[in-house]
Formats: sequence, structure tokens, C-alpha cells
Amino acid sequence: MCIRDRSTTHPTATEHRRTGGDLVVESLAALGARTVFGLPGQHALGVFDALRRSTLRYVGLRVENNAGFAADAYARATHGVAPLLVSTGPGALMTLAALQEAAAGSAAVLAIGSQVPLAGIGGGRHGYLHELTDQSASFRGVVKSVHTARTASQIPSAVAAAWESALSAPHGPVWLEIPQDVLLAEAGIPPVGELDATPRELLPRPELIAAAADRLTGARRPVILAGGGVVRAGAEEELLALAEQLGAPVATTFGGKGAFPWEHPLSLQSWLEDRYTTTFLEDADTLLVVGSGLGELSSNYHTFRPLGQVVQIEADLGKLESNHAALGIHADARAALAALVKEVGERGPRHTGAAEAAEEHAGAGGAGVAGGAGAPAPEAAVSDLLARVRDRIAGQQLDLEQQVLASVREALPDGAVSCWDMTILAYWAWSAFDPRRTNVLHSAQGAGGLGYGFPAALGVAVADPARPVLAVSGDGGAMYSIAELATARQYDLPVTWLIVDDGGYGILREYMTDAFGEATATELTRPDFVALAESFGVPAVRTSPERLRTDLAAALAAPGPSVVVLPARLRMFAPTHLSS
Repeated sequence: MCIRDRSTTHPTATEHRRTGGDLVVESLAALGARTVFGLPGQHALGVFDALRRSTLRYVGLRVENNAGFAADAYARATHGVAPLLVSTGPGALMTLAALQEAAAGSAAVLAIGSQVPLAGIGGGRHGYLHELTDQSASFRGVVKSVHTARTASQIPSAVAAAWESALSAPHGPVWLEIPQDVLLAEAGIPPVGELDATPRELLPRPELIAAAADRLTGARRPVILAGGGVVRAGAEEELLALAEQLGAPVATTFGGKGAFPWEHPLSLQSWLEDRYTTTFLEDADTLLVVGSGLGELSSNYHTFRPLGQVVQIEADLGKLESNHAALGIHADARAALAALVKEVGERGPRHTGAAEAAEEHAGAGGAGVAGGAGAPAPEAAVSDLLARVRDRIAGQQLDLEQQVLASVREALPDGAVSCWDMTILAYWAWSAFDPRRTNVLHSAQGAGGLGYGFPAALGVAVADPARPVLAVSGDGGAMYSIAELATARQYDLPVTWLIVDDGGYGILREYMTDAFGEATATELTRPDFVALAESFGVPAVRTSPERLRTDLAAALAAPGPSVVVLPARLRMFAPTHLSS
């Protein structure tokens, strides 16, 4: 049954007048938006009606949470703001898991939700459809900021303020709500022409840069840990320059993958759930942490205990020194790294001799100097560490897992983007996958919710439809997003969805079996994913580990969406933090 709110008059189909909804889309366009994601609802119809009079491209998904994930990945891929339009009550609340991931991953999602009419706002119970006592309160603990427009004239400024907040360092999601009658009311102000919402640059304080340069240039074993903040800031060139100036090995967090070249002689890669790597970071006499809060995963489940000095560059003030004491620099990663490159460069080369550094690195990591006489000490220490990691993994009989991950890497063209759900293969990818480029691997490791991979891949494909995108899910996570096969088909998006079907929540099965001896509530009845995809008009194939590379490469090369199903039960490598 269609429920119609008759408290607001509606123009006939032949009439046209500018409304509050027009002000929303005019404001978004004035700020530079080209695409919006969302899902319509009764109270939000004013803004959706205005879309047809605008130049904005609308991409509609089937579930609000998935629309949020798509907007999240679009924002990450473009380094810009992704507007998300949803309705009141259930529609608004369905975005919360996606907005939590956007907050954890610093994705600039501008969520605009409707509200019940103004008469229903204020805490009373008026009985409007979708009514909440305080809808915005549901978002305050999740997003960066909450905004409200209660009159049409407030809409342009409210949209601009929300946009600026989302794009200020660190990027993040914001919530703006506008009552139904304000969206439908006639706009008595001229069309929005120009809006300026340029965020203030978050620059480092010069005295802190000087102090950090003192510590880094005076260190015998400087090491750098680069997080997602480096990728979000586009600071890869500055990171590389500083690492080479200092001769400092660089590890990347899972969110920072691609920030530093994987095969560079100074690259420790991203084996952060490995005790050898944790020890190497701990034994640095100066550890520079850039764009990371040293949270649970980046600290090997909080077992990291630095023995030397820590310098931390972080745009999120709440993360600065939140886990470890440091010389804290509250700044955008790119601005701070550029200042450090300049400061260190002006001081000339470090004077620590190769022989002294070799001895220091060997003592710190428990590794001898590899590569023969005269080999640069930092590079030798890096090579030795990676060899020890490889040996540890090789001793666990995980050939299938490594074969599958290698097949995915071989099938995926260089520069293609991959989006990973919370599944065992993604956990492998966090540590072992070489993205080969920056900002081309996105995952839900920030908040850790299921269902991210496929809708995120759709968002990336909307941002750049000229290149293929890979989504990776388990069968459990895939069920969160099955409805979006219709979205992929409707917009003919070039997304290949790899579903690793092991008949359950695989990682939870492993956790429970390890902890309790057997698993409960992890086994799932699942559909025939190939037949299900084909029912949406999406080509699909069932593959095997032996055929995976070929089948996946063919799917990625074909136009439009596709599904590849791999029946396989994968295992995780053994954790190292439990014995710390």
C-alpha cells in the first residue's frame, strides 16, 4: 500500500516551481559534485524530483547501506566528496554501518537525509511515518559533524558547511538532514550560483618539523610506518623521497597499501600481523608513523611496544598519541612529509656509516647483513626480514591460499582497482597482496562490517568506467549485496565479482574452532550463485583454483558486470600475537 502524507500540497505534474530540493542539487553542483548515490523515500521526494532538473548523475542502489558503501569507495577513488541521498527513519538508519566504515577509512561521504515535517521535530511524538525522537542523535557518534537546514534559505550554507567538513583533513562522513516540507516548499531565493567550501589546509608547526628532523637525521635505525592517511592525502611521492633521504625501511598498514612501492629495496611491505615485522618496528631508534593511529591491526593486536622514539604525523587529532607516546604532529600527511623532506634535505646526508648501521640493524632485527660485502645495511635488513616472513608462511602448508592470491594478482591488470569484503582471502591480501599502484585497493578493514566489497566496487566503477574493477567476497558477505547485481546490470558497470564459496562465515569458523574446539552459527545454506547472477542477466562462471587466473582474466576483460564463483575452503596463516 502506498502511504501518502497529505499534510503538504503537491504541484500537478504540469507545474514547475523551484523548491528546497532544487536548492540542494544546485548547491551540490555549485560545489563541484557530478554524481550522487542514493535511494528515494517518501520524505525525500522533493530532492529526488529536483535531480531530473539538474546535471547531476544519479546512481541508485537497492539498499541504503550498499549505497553508502558505493559512495565511500567513490570518495576514496576520487579523493573528493561523494553525496549520498536517503530518506527518513529506516532509510537514514540503514546507512549507519556504511558511514562507520567511511569514518574509519576517512572517506568524504556527504549523507543528506530527509526529516519528518518541521511540526514533528522537537522530541514530541506526533505519529509521522518514519518519525524518530531525535534522528540526528543516531549519527553524532558515527560521523564527523551533523548539520540541519530548517528553512530553504539555510540549505546552500548548510550544504557548503557539510561539504567543507567532509573534505577537511582528515576526510570523513558528515550528516545533513532537511525536513520534508522544507524540501517541498517553494524556494524564494535565486538559483545557487557559486559556493566556496574550500577546507583550511592542516599545516604542521615548523618547530615540530624541526624537532622531528633532528630525531630522524640523528637516528641510526630510522623506520617509517605509513598508514591510510598517506594515501588519502596523496603523499606517496613525499614519502618515497623522505625514505630515500633517510635510508629508512618503510612498512605500510593495511589501509596504507600502495603508499610505498612494494618491490622497493626499502619496502617492508605490509606484514603487520607478523612478529618479525613487529619486532623490527619496535627496535627502531626513531619510528616515524604517518597517517596511522597505531590501532589494533597496525599494532599487531596491541602487542607493539616501541623501544625507541616515536614521531607521529596524524590529521585526526583524536588518534594523535592515542596508543603510544610520541612527538605528535597534527597535520595533513602530505604537508608534513613535504616539510620534512625540505628540512632533512637542507641538513645534508646522514653521517651514520654503513658498517655501523649494518651492526645496528642486525642487532635490532636479529638479522645478519644479507647481500654480501658492502651491501647497504637498511636494504639488507629489509631483505632478511622478508625472507624470514616467507619462511614462516612456507612452513604452514598454505599452498592453496597462496596459489589463489597469486592467481588473482596475475589476472588483475596493473592499475585496476580491487575492493575486498571481510573474508579470508581479503585478510591474506592485507598482508601479502601487491597492489602495484596507489589508491587501487580498498577494503572494509576500518570498521570491519560485512558486505562492503561489491557495492564499493560499483562506486569505483562509477568514478572511472573505463577500467575494470574487481570485488572479492565470501559467500556469507556476498549475501549482503546480492540485490546490487541489479544495480550493476542497470548501469552496465564493469565490475567482476569473485565469490569464494566455502559454505559459511569462514573466518569466524576458524576463530571459533581455534578458541572453542568447534564452530557454532557459522554454517550457511547458500544459493547457486552462478544461476542467481544469470537471473539478473549477469554472466557467471564456476571456477577452480587451477582455472581461476584464466577465468578471472576473461571476466575482467569482458564488458559489463560478471561473477566468478570459486568453491574453496581457505585457511588463515597462524597468528603471531597470541604468544607475545
